[in-house]
Amino acid sequence: MALSRMIPTRRSHPLRADRPTVALAALATVTAGVVIGGELVRMARRRRHSEQVTAPEGLIDTAGKATRDTVAVAVEGYEEAPRHETILFNTLTGFVGAFALVRLSTWGQRGGWWPTNPVTVRGRHIHHFVPGILIAFGAGGTGLATSNERLEEALSFVFGAGVGLTFDEAALLLDLRDVYWTREGVVSLQVSFGLSAVLGATLLALRILRRGEKTSVEQGIIPGMEADTHAQAGAGSLR
Repeated sequence: MALSRMIPTRRSHPLRADRPTVALAALATVTAGVVIGGELVRMARRRRHSEQVTAPEGLIDTAGKATRDTVAVAVEGYEEAPRHETILFNTLTGFVGAFALVRLSTWGQRGGWWPTNPVTVRGRHIHHFVPGILIAFGAGGTGLATSNERLEEALSFVFGAGVGLTFDEAALLLDLRDVYWTREGVVSLQVSFGLSAVLGATLLALRILRRGEKTSVEQGIIPGMEADTHAQAGAGSLR
């Protein structure tokens, strides 16, 4: 008892550590919504311009077509993207998805509203950096051993998820006495890397969508606009 009084205990600040990561999850969700919503608006404008839609019934039909056009553009852009962009995009999205999901789940478990409980084996809590390391090593090793490009692209997403699970507990892995490397200090580093991943994935997603939009117009999958026609005519005259 006397010894426990002499040794100061560090206070934990769960809310201080959780709020930035929850904010990161919200930022990722809002960013994805803005990108998808912006693309839907672009496709709707294309449809309205090409079909001269003005009636309310036509606008509803245009919204449905714009949704299908957006999916087609995303698929075309993803398939036409260079391999290194696809792998980087998969890695970043896997990282952000796993990072945000696991932080949300741990926050929910503390609040009592998450449907699952922490994983324990014989009374020992298994931190998620353990499966994260195994997943990242397994995906990375398999990716190096295989020559299947499709499999490598899929494994890049799994690799990113494993890194996200591991990096989320960087404060636990780097639990030094220096304040900078305590949980309160590392959380800023976590959010910085998470934010970088969100921004990187967003920029790559926009590149993929623009490339898919161009390819879809050329293949006649979606209607072109006057600007596209002028651009193609200008490119033809330069040839």
